[in-house]
Amino acid sequence: MRALLSVYDKTGIVDLARAFHDLGIDLISSGGTARVIAEAGIPVTDVADFTGSPPMLSHRVVTLHPKVHGGLLADRRDPSHLTDLETHGIDLIDIVVSNFYPFGDGASGFEHSVGEVASSEELIDIGGPTLVRAAAKNHEFVTVLVDPYDYAQVLEEISASGNTSHRTRGRLARKAFAQTAAYDSAIVSWFDQENPPPAEPDSVGEDVAQGTDDVLPATIELSLERAQDLRYGENPHQQGARYRVKGTPTWWDDVEQLSGVALSYLNLFDADAAWRLVNDLGDEPAVAIIKHANPCGVSINSDLAVAYSNAFACDPRSAFGGIVAVNRVIDLATVEAMEGAAQADLIIAPGFVHGVVERLIAKRKNTRLLVAGPPTLTDLAIRPLSNGFLVQEAHNFAAAPQDWTVVTERQPTETEMIDASLAWKLCSYVSSNAIVLVKDQTAWGIGAGQQNRVESGQLASTKADGRAAGGACASDAFYPFRDGVDAAVEAGVTVIVQPGGSINDTDTIAAANEHGITMLFTGERQFRH
Repeated sequence: MRALLSVYDKTGIVDLARAFHDLGIDLISSGGTARVIAEAGIPVTDVADFTGSPPMLSHRVVTLHPKVHGGLLADRRDPSHLTDLETHGIDLIDIVVSNFYPFGDGASGFEHSVGEVASSEELIDIGGPTLVRAAAKNHEFVTVLVDPYDYAQVLEEISASGNTSHRTRGRLARKAFAQTAAYDSAIVSWFDQENPPPAEPDSVGEDVAQGTDDVLPATIELSLERAQDLRYGENPHQQGARYRVKGTPTWWDDVEQLSGVALSYLNLFDADAAWRLVNDLGDEPAVAIIKHANPCGVSINSDLAVAYSNAFACDPRSAFGGIVAVNRVIDLATVEAMEGAAQADLIIAPGFVHGVVERLIAKRKNTRLLVAGPPTLTDLAIRPLSNGFLVQEAHNFAAAPQDWTVVTERQPTETEMIDASLAWKLCSYVSSNAIVLVKDQTAWGIGAGQQNRVESGQLASTKADGRAAGGACASDAFYPFRDGVDAAVEAGVTVIVQPGGSINDTDTIAAANEHGITMLFTGERQFRH
């Protein structure tokens, strides 16, 4: 048997080479891989000696040679292939061990056998992926290894039976193609970031493509890897797992679970929404309580314990079994407030002071306690559609509060603007139709997911129960009729923030003036579905 070893990540490569040699397998290698094998005292043939051709073009062409790829791609059942091998003096290669330059990690500090690499383009590996694809294509006969994790199994099978099983070769070939797919995906993503391509009219239609230049790419290449097995999916009878773009860590990878039962699909879904929201609330201590991906309590306060108590007080019934996200290390005063409130399914925070975790476990042994770093942001939001995907720019705000327009006779106070800003921000995290009532930087009423805006307003007003008096009301889309304004006034608010843009804006503005309240137009809608 003959093995060709050419790797960037040399984890375990010397031990593997030694084991191959002990099994009587001839070794071929090149560059740095050949050097470390030879330095370990293991016999190895340089690729240049094997092919009779030296490396060229600053090491870009090394293994790209008929004596390499002929030995990999030959169908050993086909007499004509065997004749070609004999005619051209090509020896069979039975095993390929290869992994690629670390494209996407940046060129700084990266070196190969000809010295330091100066540009990202130079990190685009050619020889490695070509070797891997050739070996994987011919997995009927050739074993391909791209992951050091698989070295032990391959050695075990060869030691036991003289070769790997057909099943193992097929599994490793699939893994190899997944690796090349992820690698190409990373390269395409780099091109999109460095020089965003315009949409391609020929592929999506002239009318659709217009206006999408430099925002939505013509194609999106995604290669996902399973990063975390979950307790179950959306329901217990469904399997679930967390995936990530291959080779691209997310903040979830560094989350530490301190206690509680295993995480489920909905735990991650809701915790992700809660963590993004609480980290979007500014620098002051803040608490967000989420139920079914919707906020049911949010508060900002200089005292974290007060912020938690206020957030919980917004809707105690919904908070039971919810997700609590806190943007500060949880202290003893805050945990005391938590102990007196309903049980949360999960608490996520940047940390816990000494003794807090033990107290929470004693009181809520099943509550999952997570420590997390800041959430990572994405440029695009992608969600599944039947046999396809919907893609849009990620959540953002087109206008800042200072850009809003006061459309009523009454001007807002500074305090009202602070509450209006928070109410508007929360609207973007609440399922449409969304109405949010805020007073003193606490959400006292949240109406979510109703088919009409009036009922969302009624829900918010009922939950607020007068606590939003003198505060702000935000609506994620325009009020089509004045009844929404009247309902907000009944809740006691003195300022309304909404997108504007209805054909009945004149009527709603008149209603606000009639009630002597302020109305602000943001000029943008914040639907969330």
